[in-house]
Parts: sequence; C-alpha cells; structure tokens
Amino acid sequence: MRFMNDRILSLLGLAARGRNLVSGEFSTEKAVKEGKASLVIISSDASDNTKKMFTDMCTFYKTPIYFYAGKETLGQAIGKEMRASVAITNPGMAANIIKHLEESQE
Repeated sequence: MRFMNDRILSLLGLAARGRNLVSGEFSTEKAVKEGKASLVIISSDASDNTKKMFTDMCTFYKTPIYFYAGKETLGQAIGKEMRASVAITNPGMAANIIKHLEESQE
C-alpha cells in the first residue's frame, strides 16, 4: 500500500490535522448538506447502503465522490478508528486530493 496511493492518505492526514476534514457518516452527511464538503471519500469496503446513500446525496448536491481504501486504512490515515466516510472541507486541498485520486485510477 506504500505507493501512489500513500500520497492520498498522507494528504487526508494533513487535512485532518488542519481541521479541513470531517469523518464519520453523520458529520460527512452534515458537511455535504450544508455545502461545506468539497470532496467526499467513501471506503471501498463500506456497506452497499452507505455507498448508495452517499452517491445519491453527492449527486444531488453536486459534490465529487470517490471510493478509496478500506475503513481501517481511512481511519488510520486520519488518526481515528475505522471510518467509512470522510469529507474534505477545504476546496484547495480537495482539488489536490482529487488530482491524486484521478491519477491513481488511470
């Protein structure tokens, strides 16, 4: 797991330390609905219900959404327990992370 993807995880950690990230289903949902989320990342091993709920919500609120890493990995990256969802609230940081996510999917 220590290749290109690591950059994304370290950026998430950075965002968390800079208070530019919220995590957990409730906080992520709140950020999206209040228009504060510039990017939503859902763990690839989140439940189908969670994936569908956030996909529908992000589509409705026109928020970029990506599926990335496992719950364990996402949680560790931001210094928390397992996390199925995180939202980046800083537009600049979100743009940077999206760039890396796009590269990792090529």
